[in-house]
Amino acid sequence: MINKNFPNITEKQREQFALLDSLYRDWNAKINVISRKDIDNLYLHHVLHSLAIAKAINFRPGTKILDFGTGGGFPGIPLAIMFPECQFTLIDGTGKKIRVCNEVIAACGLKNVTAVQRRGEEEKGKYEFVVSRAVMPMPDLMKIVRKNIDKKEQKNAYPNGVIVLKGGNLDEELKPFRNIVEKTELTTFFPDEEWYKEKYLIYCPV
Repeated sequence: MINKNFPNITEKQREQFALLDSLYRDWNAKINVISRKDIDNLYLHHVLHSLAIAKAINFRPGTKILDFGTGGGFPGIPLAIMFPECQFTLIDGTGKKIRVCNEVIAACGLKNVTAVQRRGEEEKGKYEFVVSRAVMPMPDLMKIVRKNIDKKEQKNAYPNGVIVLKGGNLDEELKPFRNIVEKTELTTFFPDEEWYKEKYLIYCPV
């Protein structure tokens, strides 16, 4: 699935993506970070889903990205594998989830990721982008992370901002941002995967 959609990744990246299956199965048996019935769909529902962001934007080397409410490491860990020259910070309020993130990061040999137990309100760092998977409604998220977006350092094709993965009817939620937000159905990136219908990538510059 990864190879088909990202044919140009390196052998090392292929190995790192392949490792995720056994790592998450092992850790999920101890600490439930992914729904038990969903673990067989790890690549479709979690890894490839996270990598929709890599289809939308090719982060340039040196870009700093905050994964807000990372849970078990999504979308941050797959993106860190895909963009080894970018710096990722993963935060979540739940300590056991961050423990799993750190174990997976270490086992994959990722040097460009830091995972810490921290609430979004406590995060003081500056980043070009904040990424997230359906953690909270967009207006609430924007209120918290606006302070973390670097307004000066612009190095990517898109202006610095927020990129979230969400599903369902988002009209009401996106109303405050309707003039600036970009909404893309994930089947645009993965046309062969039925599961991505009515699931969206939302980009909002800050």
